[in-house]
Amino acid sequence: MVKVGSCQFNYSYRSRVFFPYSIAMLIGYIKTKKELDQNLKFERTFVLREKVDDDIQKCKDLEILLCSCYVWNWEITNYFAKEVKKINPNCLIVFGGPQVPNHSEGFFEEYPYVDILVHGEGEYVLANLFAAFLKNKNYSNVNGIETKDFRNPPEPRIDNLEAIPSVYLTNLMWDVVEKIEGVHWLASWETNRGCPYACTFCDWGSATATKMRKFSDERLFKEIEWFANNKILFIYCCDANFGIYQERDLALATKIKEESQRTNYPEQFRMAWAKFSSDKIIPIAKQLQDGGLLNAITLAVQSLDELTLDIIKRENIKFDKFTELTTIFREHNIPTYSEIIMGLPGETLESFKNGLETLADDTKLDAIYIYNCGVLPNAPMNEPSYIAHHKIKTVRSPIYLAHSDVQNRQMPEYEYITISAASFTEDEFKEMHYFAWLFQTFHSFGIFECTSGFYKQTYGLSTLKFFEALLDFCRTHQSIISEEYEKVVQYTNDGCNGKGWDHYDSNLGEIFWPIEEATWLRLVIDKKRLLEAINSFLKYLENRYGYNSSKKLLDDLAKFQIFLLSTRSDLDDIKSQNFEFNWKEYFSSNVKLKNIPKNYYYQNLVVEKDPVQWCWQTIWFGRLQKKYKLYPEELHEKNPLELPSISSKSC
Repeated sequence: MVKVGSCQFNYSYRSRVFFPYSIAMLIGYIKTKKELDQNLKFERTFVLREKVDDDIQKCKDLEILLCSCYVWNWEITNYFAKEVKKINPNCLIVFGGPQVPNHSEGFFEEYPYVDILVHGEGEYVLANLFAAFLKNKNYSNVNGIETKDFRNPPEPRIDNLEAIPSVYLTNLMWDVVEKIEGVHWLASWETNRGCPYACTFCDWGSATATKMRKFSDERLFKEIEWFANNKILFIYCCDANFGIYQERDLALATKIKEESQRTNYPEQFRMAWAKFSSDKIIPIAKQLQDGGLLNAITLAVQSLDELTLDIIKRENIKFDKFTELTTIFREHNIPTYSEIIMGLPGETLESFKNGLETLADDTKLDAIYIYNCGVLPNAPMNEPSYIAHHKIKTVRSPIYLAHSDVQNRQMPEYEYITISAASFTEDEFKEMHYFAWLFQTFHSFGIFECTSGFYKQTYGLSTLKFFEALLDFCRTHQSIISEEYEKVVQYTNDGCNGKGWDHYDSNLGEIFWPIEEATWLRLVIDKKRLLEAINSFLKYLENRYGYNSSKKLLDDLAKFQIFLLSTRSDLDDIKSQNFEFNWKEYFSSNVKLKNIPKNYYYQNLVVEKDPVQWCWQTIWFGRLQKKYKLYPEELHEKNPLELPSISSKSC
């Protein structure tokens, strides 16, 4: 029997680790071939990063080692393979996965311990490779592989996905890994393969701009039952466009909800929604929402600049349709969020800022996520001609994995981040970072959302002008906000210098945070200092633009803004406060602002007493569920006759 080992190293998220799904699918298909199954013995897959040195010693008698390579495990996989080759020089080491470069010039000189590269889908390729290994070790006719001596043409994509057995229904997954006390295995799940779109920044398993292929409904329904019966907490759907098959995906969502209600598993289901999400996916979202499995609907745009969209070969939903969708989703109580990428070729600082303003002015959009532009090895953006034409400059940076554990990370992994291009300088890229931080922390997370709305509604001050003033305030006036700005400047400089984008604060738990989330958490710890900073900025803003709002009004506005935030010192079940003006009606119904005493109240969104758990529930787990703020229209109001009996709580 030929002894075969494999690795698919993953990070831990609070003792939660993903199954080695890709490796398992390869093994599952190979075992359908009788001759291969009879002559190959597959060992358990190496997954846990902290055990890498122990696992190396288990490879002394392997004849073949399969390595599944991703951006988050490239360095540790190479370390592992190199050390295995030292103690077992005759072991055939095979690399596959999205991190294996299509442009492989010089690869085998740099990584001499790798014997074979697999390009594209691996099931058919590896079956043919193993057959050649057993026969005569002549791989010259195996399509889809590359060695230091030759590169063969690609293997056609798999049309009949049912030829690959389910690694869950066969229980093969429990042969590949073991049930370990304290480790919760998470599941990757494919319902289809392929993506019809061709965005240049994307490499969805090297299957972009390809025909989509589906697994059978019967198989998928049974896999959902398997997840529930095996108590799998989290399912990540690997589809590029969940919801694109509306009728089928509605049935899947319904089944997931039913199984979760029956068994309490899974607890979470995450997916990448179809690029052109429409109101037709509302029934799908409602099923997941009814089962407590939905965080939010993605209405991704990546950029709102037409030239940039043309360069990255992406077509967005027209914005009148976009705003119509956010309104419809809000009416159905379905949270929405959008995504923007910083550093796309064609984008300028001004177009980036204008795009942020456009999203911020959609009052029905719940959240904005902003990401760096990573250049993946096999994405069209990494084509040498594309890089040269758009003058793309990248920095090699430790990989950014939001909310991953600080401990047990082992050696760092790296990614390539765009920091300049023909359309923007590195300094302008840094400025994009500052505005991304401002819009996410102070608008999307609500610290200045109503405040900027007041100045737009009352004085016609644009959202962008408001946040440009806030940035200038950070640079010229000392406050709790400027203290955070200084952290962001250092953070951005470190990132652009290749030191990575992780942010750690021991007061917020032993995880790495997105900088905007950490800023928000620190600001809402001390309401008194936050209120002082808001009042100081409003005074600065009034002077800057020559406004003449009364102190009474501004004090009440600042107090109202903080009242809408989840704050760590407010842990009562009901938050209630008196105000001097009719803020709810002003913001939600666009009526005239009047000096009318009001008492607003609402059920507190987070009442967790443990300070670290409060942080996690409010802005990590709660970001998509909007646990960090309330919209004015969601407030309840006391009858005016009851006001004298209300005990006011200072905010």
